Amino acid sequence: MSTEWQGPAVVLGARPHGESGAVVTLLTEALGRHAGLAKGGASRAQSSLWMPGNLVEARWVARLPDQLGSLSGELVHPAAALALEDPLALALLSAACAVAEGALPEREPHPRCFQGLVALIARLPEGALATLPDYVRWEAELLTELGYGLDLTRCALTGGMEDLTWVSPRSGRAVSAAAAGPWAGRLLPLPRFLLGQSGPVSAAECLAGLRLTGHFLARDAFGHQHRGPPPARGMLQDRVSAAIA
Repeated sequence: MSTEWQGPAVVLGARPHGESGAVVTLLTEALGRHAGLAKGGASRAQSSLWMPGNLVEARWVARLPDQLGSLSGELVHPAAALALEDPLALALLSAACAVAEGALPEREPHPRCFQGLVALIARLPEGALATLPDYVRWEAELLTELGYGLDLTRCALTGGMEDLTWVSPRSGRAVSAAAAGPWAGRLLPLPRFLLGQSGPVSAAECLAGLRLTGHFLARDAFGHQHRGPPPARGMLQDRVSAAIA
């Protein structure tokens, strides 16, 4: 295992350490979730660099591969500062970083999660509502990467591929409208955009998508760690719900 690396990364979180240092958690393409000690990271000069959601060029060095190591970096894209003017964009960015930091195992590569997060950050200037469907898809991809993927290809009861409108909260498999029958009230609504259907996506569909992926994140990704999803994830869902109301 390497004792030094350099490359692009997304800042997931930073917590103060000592007088002015910070333990920073990054998401990298090749090394997954990776932490390091940034000397002066909590200082006025550096704190803006290590804000969650920022894209940085990071450099990590340690004497031994299993050590925390020293971290330095240069800002590539100030996503956190740009999102400050849009509460929903900031909530989306915070939720994505918190979910990645809490759900992904340390130092295990998940390149598709990294690439998807970078794509989300790149799309945020188009507007948070326009980016929400991609965020839900990213959470679904993260569940798949962790081994908890949803099966939305055919009905769990009939095997049919038409009119899939629900998801079983137990199996994560799609259910058609006809097969759901009197059990529909116990199922999770399946938004069309998760089936690859094109066209405008409403805020209500985004909320249904957040509730769908949120159920399986809570039960599987975080439930198996015996803790709940991060508060930032709940705040995002609450903001979308309030926007509809």
